Amino acid sequence: MHDTANFIQDMAIIMIFAAMMTLLFHRFKQPVVLGYIIAGVIIGPYTPPFSLISGETTIKTLSELGVIFLLFYLGLEFSLKKLARVGRVALFAAIPEICVMIWVGYEIGRFFGWNWMDSIFLGGMLASSSTTIIVKALDELKMKREAFAQIIFGVLIIEDILAIGIIALLSALATTGEVSAGSAFVTIGKLSLFMVVALVAGILIVPRVLNYAARFESDEMIVITVLGFCFGFCMLVIKLDYSIALGAFVIGAVIAESRQLPVVERLMEPIRDLFSAIFFVTIGLLLDPKVLVEYAAPVAVITIATVLVKFFSSCLGALAAGEKARTSMRVGMGLAQIGEFAFIIASLGMTLRVTSDFLFPVAVAVSVVTTLLTPYLIKLADPLSAKVSASMPEIVVRAGQRYHNWLGSLRFTGDSAQIASLIRKIIFQIFINGALVTAVFLAAAYSGKAISHYLMGLGIMNENVQNTLVWASALLISLPFLIAMYRKLEALSMLLVELCLPQSLRRIVAEALPLASILLMLLLLGVISINILPPTPWLLWVLAGGAMVTALGWSWFIKMHSRLQIALIETVSEDHGEHDKKH
Repeated sequence: MHDTANFIQDMAIIMIFAAMMTLLFHRFKQPVVLGYIIAGVIIGPYTPPFSLISGETTIKTLSELGVIFLLFYLGLEFSLKKLARVGRVALFAAIPEICVMIWVGYEIGRFFGWNWMDSIFLGGMLASSSTTIIVKALDELKMKREAFAQIIFGVLIIEDILAIGIIALLSALATTGEVSAGSAFVTIGKLSLFMVVALVAGILIVPRVLNYAARFESDEMIVITVLGFCFGFCMLVIKLDYSIALGAFVIGAVIAESRQLPVVERLMEPIRDLFSAIFFVTIGLLLDPKVLVEYAAPVAVITIATVLVKFFSSCLGALAAGEKARTSMRVGMGLAQIGEFAFIIASLGMTLRVTSDFLFPVAVAVSVVTTLLTPYLIKLADPLSAKVSASMPEIVVRAGQRYHNWLGSLRFTGDSAQIASLIRKIIFQIFINGALVTAVFLAAAYSGKAISHYLMGLGIMNENVQNTLVWASALLISLPFLIAMYRKLEALSMLLVELCLPQSLRRIVAEALPLASILLMLLLLGVISINILPPTPWLLWVLAGGAMVTALGWSWFIKMHSRLQIALIETVSEDHGEHDKKH
């Protein structure tokens, strides 16, 4: 009873002070997130005369729930179609910015004499901008539908995805003390594979379940179904040793492809607002003003570096992608801050006990200052770009125009554009099918022991028999995707040989390339499932059996895969008018 009373007291204090700060900051048209953090500082343990919060463990749990709902809602902002439209420019702007900011953060840490772990975590914290702050600022400035805003959203999507990869790499670094190039490649590869499979499988399943729930016209049923998907998927990623942020973000991105997205956003927004408010208040609870005074110089340097380096790297990236100077400068100004992932990465370092105590409040202080600057920087972009354009030498203007024209000349036109589009589509389909096949065998290898125990319970004691059954089952499940890969490879090879090879070699190469690719794929599958691989003679029998099943069921497998492909295309191509409107 005493614990319950303390919990109610803590929640009351948090929500009362959060409400007061919300009213105050709305009144002065400042970011509400900043008010939540200040509320946490006021009621926190470092502000005299005493701390108003007693249940730190409970508040930490609520904070983690805040992370889940915050990133889940960020996932709902994810749009595959919008990313495809601005993907090239977003990549040009995001990749240099992320790489440069990691390096700048590390160098700043070393300059101030911090240890290498603090420095590398600082680099990771500075790598991504704040989706929540930017979306809110653009919304308040009525700029969400402008062209530069769409590019910013694309950059934020890429940053969010890569930030999750950074979290995974930093977790490995904190645990083992080192991350080799090979292990980094494997980590990013596994993460990419998991996200592709989760998105494809989720898009096939989740929207249909939500559509079914929507038939009952019950908001309660939709909320409970969505929460079930959210927490269920978060549990899955925890079991797979990934960050809980990954699960929340990916399942949000999957639900973003559902026709029920507007309803889900409307129903989940109050829950998100509640727990994200708690999350940002708990950030303020951990902020020690004495540390900020002691580390005022690093905070000032990091803030200035964040604004300037993010602006220049993003702006130059957008210019390199062929955007106009005004649009590029607006993109750079809009991305000049840090936010949610900085807190998550700083919290990761504290949880794993690998970073110093001062790093978290430094990150919070930098985020607070850059959050306060964001609306003013976005407003400053237009007059600044006008002044820069007016003072630009004529030779630079002509060089920029020639570069823009040259980029335009590189684009395919007419028949070449159609062929290039067809090749990209085929390669994408090969990649998706290959990822699904790989995921099936990885799942079989991962759950090999559990399946062996189950087979032992059925009286199958021989390990070779167990491995053969598991591997053969994985192969059978993968056959529709392997056949689809072969057919797409066949189409791709025929297209390429028609374009590149003389008549005499076309048939040989067109038939050899798909077969060689499938054999290479089977070799890769053998490597990743080595712990459940049957003995060689048994494996040959399994492959022979697989070939026979393929020959007999060729048409059936093609029809089944076609139905899955049609279902996926129909789901992704739904008209998300409300979703686009939100962006």
